[in-house]
Amino acid sequence: MIPIKDLNPRRSFPVVNIYIIFLCSLVWLYEVSLSEEELNLFIYKYGLVPYQIFERPASLITHMFLHGSWLHIIGNMWFLWVFGDNVEDRLGKFKYVVFYILSGLGAAIIQTFISLLFGGGNVPMVGASGAISGVLGAYLWMFPHARILALVPLFFFLTFMELPAVFFIGMWVIIQIINGMLTLPFMSMGGVAWFAHIGGFFVGYYLAKAFYPKRFTW
Repeated sequence: MIPIKDLNPRRSFPVVNIYIIFLCSLVWLYEVSLSEEELNLFIYKYGLVPYQIFERPASLITHMFLHGSWLHIIGNMWFLWVFGDNVEDRLGKFKYVVFYILSGLGAAIIQTFISLLFGGGNVPMVGASGAISGVLGAYLWMFPHARILALVPLFFFLTFMELPAVFFIGMWVIIQIINGMLTLPFMSMGGVAWFAHIGGFFVGYYLAKAFYPKRFTW
């Protein structure tokens, strides 16, 4: 399922959300300008390598602004564009920045722990996925009944459907959990950081409850 847009009005312009998208995009354009050797050095310097987390604690933050492919950056930024504006609208600019960083940190720590347990300690982690998963968690808490216009596979066809946020995000979470469990034995080979998605989602959900206890229904 691919979200096209949410049918959920906002009251303010999403300055912080757009700035995060701009910053991630700028870093990605720098990445694609590098040679393969330079890119590998850049990824290992600023990406999060679980075995080096105490040597380079800043990578807990810097890894959130790096990405591994065009599909990675486009997918992440699109989800942030669709869901982040309403979360920023409800939390306010400053709280949204704090929320986003804490969600990303929580996701990174959970993924690091799982990687160290299952042999992925030398694999660098990059991407805003953990923080954006936190945004999805907040969105589910704040707007469970908002409508999401999504492109949905139906047998051999793709069709547009309006789905409640609780269904769309719920299905997304189930997919992350299934993929995470299936890929646990192969963590040393790299791939998608599924447990950053799972961890970020739950961190974001509970942070949203703490930051904004009032729940909206749309």
